[in-house]
Amino acid sequence: MVTPERLASHSAGASAPQPLAGVRVLDLSQVMAGPFCCMLLGDMGADVIKVEPPPAGDQTRRAMGYRLKGEDSPGFLGLNRNKRSLTLNLKSESGKMVFRRLAKTADVVVENYRPGVTDRLGIGYQALAALNPRIIYASISGFGQTGPWAQRPGFDLIAQAMSGIVSATGLPGAEPVKSDVPIGDLGAGMFAVYGILSCLIGRAKTGRGQHIDTSLFDASLALSVWETTEYWSTGKSPRPLGTANRMSAPYQAFRGSDGHFVIGAANQKLWLKLCEILDRPDLAADPRFDQNFDRVNHREALAAELQAMFEKKPAQTWIDKLLDAGIPAAPINDYAQALDNDHVRARNGVIDIPHPVEGSFRALGFAAKLSETPARVNRPPPLLGEHNDEILAEIGLADRSAELQRSGAFAV
Repeated sequence: MVTPERLASHSAGASAPQPLAGVRVLDLSQVMAGPFCCMLLGDMGADVIKVEPPPAGDQTRRAMGYRLKGEDSPGFLGLNRNKRSLTLNLKSESGKMVFRRLAKTADVVVENYRPGVTDRLGIGYQALAALNPRIIYASISGFGQTGPWAQRPGFDLIAQAMSGIVSATGLPGAEPVKSDVPIGDLGAGMFAVYGILSCLIGRAKTGRGQHIDTSLFDASLALSVWETTEYWSTGKSPRPLGTANRMSAPYQAFRGSDGHFVIGAANQKLWLKLCEILDRPDLAADPRFDQNFDRVNHREALAAELQAMFEKKPAQTWIDKLLDAGIPAAPINDYAQALDNDHVRARNGVIDIPHPVEGSFRALGFAAKLSETPARVNRPPPLLGEHNDEILAEIGLADRSAELQRSGAFAV
């Protein structure tokens, strides 16, 4: 059985009020960017109500990833802890009435409809701000609420392609490659959190909320810091470099005699140490490799010189020698190795979350670790519509549940 005690045991300081305790968030979003944003808020104590369309709810419940015991996919479970679920048909007048009633009690709304849809439904920012001037309304879309691309459909792949990321990812001369980690989706979710927390602080001074407009495209572009500075500095669009870095060299993967590893000799001190370890004073004296700027401009020649040295010994031998000298180096772990090691265990990087159907499932832990009021799992990912009656009671509609059911508030 899932109990508050079992959930709270996932972190120290479980009895301390969390930073966002008392903040109510209405999560109208689906799939990744919005749910990730709202999960992060829930991890810090916000009361997140996931408003889901009947009859199937969030698309990721059924359509994403693999299967465990229940009907909800692992993808859904990984993005929706610390939320309550309310099914609501926002195309029905009674469903809209319930949502507006709920919005009067809320601090934050997060939605990822195509621009204009929530306005047509009568639940856009202006409509809700008229009911609740303190509301903070975050819209996450493919390309933003304004501009000639605003109505384009947008997925992470599309944002990565149109922002330039795909053009600069992968191996030189190879087929196009995207970042496998969906940085457009996850980046948009994190920028939404950044905007929401900023608006909560601002609201404490002004008493009024704001409308936040962010997108997968905006996030993808905003994270392209090195690539854009290279373009503005050289006038040339960045091209794929494999594992190499645009601003430092040597900073990439090399092949030992038995496999690959990575090295980051990213400043002059580390470069000179590397030359000492390799017993190659000639490299330190070579004008092509004198300063970082020179090494970046002659990256391929430098990599060839280093590769000829590194391939003579096993990868771990080099990693040990480099680390002993204070030069960052590492193996290239797969996810099995990345998730199962003493460091991740010491940092609670993987947690087991109790669940009423699955029994328990594994999830990623909390990347931001607060010393006094840490993030924690207060609730497992909700079953579809699990909290309908509970939430209706909180907004004074418990006695109208049957009437609302008949009028189509909870079904299509």
